[in-house]
Amino acid sequence: MFEKLSNKISQTVRNVIYSGRLTENNIRSTLNSIKVSLLEADVALPVVENFINKVKDGVIGKNVNKHLTPGQEFIKIMHAALTQTIGEGLNDLNLNSQTPTIILLIGTQGSGKTTTTGKLAKFLKNKKNKKVLVISTDIYRPAGMQQLKNLVIPENITFFSDFNHHDKPINIVKKAMMFLKNRPYDTIVIDTAGCLDTDNVLLSELSDIHNTIKPIETLFVIDSMMGQVSVNHANKFSKILPLTGVILTKLDGSTRGGVALSVKYLTKKPIKFIGTGENIDALEIFNAYRIAGRILGMGDILSLIDELDNKEQFLKHEKYIQKNNADFNLCDFLNYIKQIRNMGGINKIISKLPKLGMGLDNIQQSHIQNNIFTHMEAIINSMTIKERIQPNIINGSRKKRIATGSGVKIQDINKLLNRFNQIRTVMKQINKNGAFQMVRTLKNKISSKLSSIK
Repeated sequence: MFEKLSNKISQTVRNVIYSGRLTENNIRSTLNSIKVSLLEADVALPVVENFINKVKDGVIGKNVNKHLTPGQEFIKIMHAALTQTIGEGLNDLNLNSQTPTIILLIGTQGSGKTTTTGKLAKFLKNKKNKKVLVISTDIYRPAGMQQLKNLVIPENITFFSDFNHHDKPINIVKKAMMFLKNRPYDTIVIDTAGCLDTDNVLLSELSDIHNTIKPIETLFVIDSMMGQVSVNHANKFSKILPLTGVILTKLDGSTRGGVALSVKYLTKKPIKFIGTGENIDALEIFNAYRIAGRILGMGDILSLIDELDNKEQFLKHEKYIQKNNADFNLCDFLNYIKQIRNMGGINKIISKLPKLGMGLDNIQQSHIQNNIFTHMEAIINSMTIKERIQPNIINGSRKKRIATGSGVKIQDINKLLNRFNQIRTVMKQINKNGAFQMVRTLKNKISSKLSSIK
């Protein structure tokens, strides 16, 4: 997420960080480079100009904090300006003002609305301890109804299906409201048919649904890959329905990310969530402070800590990360990759570490593909304990036996051993640079790295 934009900006900012002092020339040069990077990332021109002006106002004529270098002060000012631009503070859902809390999701076709409905339902169930009922009114896409049902049923979330397929969306909603009587659901999430802002029939239908259920949250789902045109859609929808916020989807793809920086400024609606993958767990609360840090190359240590806290089993195996090459063996590696795979892979962890000053730029992530982990486990399970502890003893005859036992070719054994050595080297480099030590330190003393830029 924001990888290309972050790489460009962090490279530009790095020159300022190591500068002995701020001058008019290096400030102007840095801001010009950042302006170009933002425009190339499809950030709207008014947003870019607003951000640049905020930074200028913060830098010119200001005294530098005595605890910071000029470069650090500049980063602090940039971070504050970017945070304000994309939406300062947490934008929580309003879950306590009425019972049941009704959340209506709307948007254009193909924006990822149905998948997001499932993700949001699971988030509310697991993170907010809500009793959730999911409703689909998309009668025009029966496969969409089935898709949503398939998403939520395995998560033990109720999908409303007490209607016939000839019912109109407004009738489905009315039947659902009757269904709710004397039932313990405190949160309702409703998926709707995707429509264009020129489709007056569907827009009228959405308006009828809204007037009937009176949702506390009406969230517009935006496909980040569509760029600024999706912001225009949101603004047109907001003239018909009182939107309370936005959810950005597909930020894990090849999107340039500009819409994430533009949407709050242009729509005046807060970004509530961002979709970061296809998995039903890949939904994050939008936090402008963290996103700004990620874009500026400061990483997203707070999110990484959240994930570590949510993966208690990983913490039990954290000792493996700290071992050096002589001690780290395939037994350790087998336990380690099971946990790291559950967290989304080592690449995901590396992507959230700071680029600035950590020396991690040269790590070859291309060698660490998560889809090879399952294959690796099968091969390691075919080894003896001695072979796992001392990988260097695995010669030709041992490789032949292991290959037979795991149903692979000898070349696959060689690939595993090579990848094991590569990953071991990466882990050693991460440890050398103190990345995971920083994570542990920040967990108890988060201000040591980030409080200076609030």
